[in-house]
Amino acid sequence: MRILLIFFIYLCGLLPANAAKLAIIIDDIGYRLTDEAALTLPANITLSVLPHTPLGQKLANDGHQKGHEIMLHLPMQALNGKALGPGGLTNEMSETQIKQQLQAAFNSIPFAKGANNHMGSLLTQMDDPMLWVMQTLKQQQLFFVDSVTTKYTKASDTANQLGVPLLRRNVFLDNDVSQRGLEKQFNLIIERTKQQGKLVAIAHPYPETIRFLRTNLARLEANGIVLVQTSQLFDDINIATTSQANPTATLK
Repeated sequence: MRILLIFFIYLCGLLPANAAKLAIIIDDIGYRLTDEAALTLPANITLSVLPHTPLGQKLANDGHQKGHEIMLHLPMQALNGKALGPGGLTNEMSETQIKQQLQAAFNSIPFAKGANNHMGSLLTQMDDPMLWVMQTLKQQQLFFVDSVTTKYTKASDTANQLGVPLLRRNVFLDNDVSQRGLEKQFNLIIERTKQQGKLVAIAHPYPETIRFLRTNLARLEANGIVLVQTSQLFDDINIATTSQANPTATLK
């Protein structure tokens, strides 16, 4: 009877066999009222929220209530010297400063299960700062997604040293928000996910991106791809939620 039930579920499309897995992270969330549109996307879309932003805490709470997985979008120093905004990590900070800044950032975003870097083309190349970041994540059983803003990133090396669960961004969806640009990248996402078996794509809460995803996410199932929350790309690990113990923490 149990075998027949499983077979019935499979036929109904609820248990895809050997399906490729795709995680889509919408980051840069927290400053604009229009960012709320990201919450209209399916719950398996991950939301990565900037710390200490006017709307960050509210959108993290609302997203969590709707079933979205929440991440911290952590500002890190870039080679171009672009301003980081609040909560940013720089190469001039000591170990204590980086760890305190990182903890304050997590405290500002409730329910965050991990982090990915915002910018960071300079800081992710540096051994000591990335080691201090990974030590903090390891201590609290959080994961890291390397946005790969430089090919010289040290994030994987330091994460592997400490056993911090890490994924790498494979494709950006919306560097070009024209219909043609989005279509090109979405096709690339489908192709690479099928080839690799699992993939991380990063997008942003642009109106064009949200409209495109609403219209085109159904194409994933037709290509044998399951949209999953980011932590579901890891195998057999225990992911904690640091901020869950204090979901009403105030912005600092």
